[in-house]
This record gives sequence, C-alpha cells and structure tokens, in this order.
Amino acid sequence: MSEYRERTTGEVKTQGEWRAAFKNMSLPKVWNSNVCDAMNIDPVLASPAATTSAYQTSVRDGVEQKSNKDWVEKYVAQDMFADTTVDGKTTTKAEHEAAYQATLDANTAAGHRSTRDSKLAETDWTAMSDVTMADNMKTYREALRDLPTHSNWPN
Repeated sequence: MSEYRERTTGEVKTQGEWRAAFKNMSLPKVWNSNVCDAMNIDPVLASPAATTSAYQTSVRDGVEQKSNKDWVEKYVAQDMFADTTVDGKTTTKAEHEAAYQATLDANTAAGHRSTRDSKLAETDWTAMSDVTMADNMKTYREALRDLPTHSNWPN
C-alpha cells in the first residue's frame, strides 16, 4: 500500500485517497518526483517493525523523517499487557504475562507430546512379545516417554 505525506499539513493518505482528493487532476499510474511536487506530497517508505521483547508487539505510530529527508513508517514497541481491574479485582501485568506464557507452554507441550506419541507408535512393533527389542531401541523409547519430566520441558 503506497502512502504519501502532504508537505504542509503532514496528513498521510494512501495513493487511492490522494487520487480521490485530486479527482479533477489527470494522474499517471506511476508517480514520480514531478507528480509528487505537483501535488505537494512526499512518498512514505516502508520501514522494519520495532524490536520487541517477549511480551511486546510492534505497532505503527505514524511517520517520521530520516536524516536523508525521506519519510518512513514509524513503529514503536508496545507492551502486550497492562494492569487491569474488572469488578473490583485487579490483575497485574505480571499475572497477565504469566498466564500468556503458561498458554504458550501448554500449546508447545501438546505439540511435543503429539510428536512423541507418533514416534512411540512408529516403534510399537519392536515391543511385541515375539520380537526381541534391541537395547538402543529400549533406551530410545524410554527417553521418549521421559521427555515430559525433562527440566526444560516443554522448551
């Protein structure tokens, strides 16, 4: 989505919005510096999202001018959680973060358990009574069963 900033007011609009604002002006499909000068606008260039921590998200916060005079999208890191009060009960930002992390860990654990269960099912034939299971297969299957007790589980 191409955006342009009006030089006088700082108003930012998409190319389609500027076309509608200049509906009586014949405009080419591709806008070069001559078109921008005639309309008194500057292109807004794409920029990378803000660097965030585990409980932050990058959000658009307008546009800013760089040292080379180009206008670019401005992004800032914003906390995902804050203290909230519902019906007189306050939940802290830390409690929200802990609940979010617990959900992420539970989803990760479910995925790992599913993979582990599939790997165990693939080797179930080695545990049949008429098959002598090799020691390395015994060790492998036991390690799979013990995964949820690992100190770093589920990560």
